[in-house]
Amino acid sequence: MASGMTITLDDLVRRFGGEVVGDGAHRVGSLAPLDKAGPAQLAFLANQKYLPQVETTRAGAVLISHADLEKLTNRAGSNFVVTPNPYAYFARVAQAFIDLAAPKAVPGVHPNAYVDPDAKVAPSALIGSHVSVEAGAVIGERVKLDAGVVVGRGVKLGDDVHLYPNVAVYHGCRLGARVIVHAGAVIGADGFGFAPDFVGEGDARTGSWVKIPQVGAVDIAEDVEIGANTTIDRGAMADTVIEQGVKIDNLVQIGHNCRIGAYTVIAGCAGIAGSTNIGRHCMIGGAVGIAGHVTLADHVIVTAQSGVSKSLLKPGMYTSAFPAVPHTDWNKSAAIMRNLDKMRERIKALETALAGAGKRDDPGDGA
Repeated sequence: MASGMTITLDDLVRRFGGEVVGDGAHRVGSLAPLDKAGPAQLAFLANQKYLPQVETTRAGAVLISHADLEKLTNRAGSNFVVTPNPYAYFARVAQAFIDLAAPKAVPGVHPNAYVDPDAKVAPSALIGSHVSVEAGAVIGERVKLDAGVVVGRGVKLGDDVHLYPNVAVYHGCRLGARVIVHAGAVIGADGFGFAPDFVGEGDARTGSWVKIPQVGAVDIAEDVEIGANTTIDRGAMADTVIEQGVKIDNLVQIGHNCRIGAYTVIAGCAGIAGSTNIGRHCMIGGAVGIAGHVTLADHVIVTAQSGVSKSLLKPGMYTSAFPAVPHTDWNKSAAIMRNLDKMRERIKALETALAGAGKRDDPGDGA
């Protein structure tokens, strides 16, 4: 927050809710961790591990839950803002501080930008340097297009969309209100669709892959955020759909005709193949790979580096990745895995031998 721009704790709770315990007239102007905060800064407690730091922090106030406040043995001279979810409260306050500190954008079109005469741009939009807006595009109120953005023909951007530098939105795609797309992301490139047309076998094989036209689009609902260098492919015939409130990290690949359910989060380097349907409120960990044409139910969690090759139709946590272990332990495990087929055959042979021995020991009816 800029120097001198502060807010009282009483004003803070009037805007964001919660309850002040302590001096409501105390002023804060920025946020900081518990161990580094000063008297003009706001800190928060969201992890029990840091509870002892609350009693030693120099922060002007601490965002804290009522349950954690009751655990403190020394509150003397400290200020608190009591809220059920300090972490979410911190996020909202941080956004407000950034907005107050940031220079106010001036609407208009940069002289180096190109806007097709057939495009519709709201007067409150800000079109940056070397932006290209093609024919038929519709740019909503307070949209911000940073340098180098390309908006294809017929694209529709809802109010308050922000596209960071060098984002490309291909023709016909739609982005709802308050969508944020970070630098280098590509929305609406062709899906990976090719039909094999080969004859013969081995060295005699001839033919080629025939490209399948990708005539669908990408439909992104409101309040979605998309990380840097992420790619979301357009559908082959129907649209690829990202529902409201989805948060997607950097370097994620989402294939054609996928549907990502509302409020799902997807961590960096995940890859989701085409025609996959992911439910609402799912959590997809980093570097997860999901095969095409599978379905994940609502409230599914897939942990980092897991591979999903079939549908997960019940809520819960799923893992297929091997956790990190000391190198020598891994070598031992790898040696065992290499011999699993031999061990399996030996076990089957032992089971057969034991079954035969049991029959020989059984006196039967003739005893």
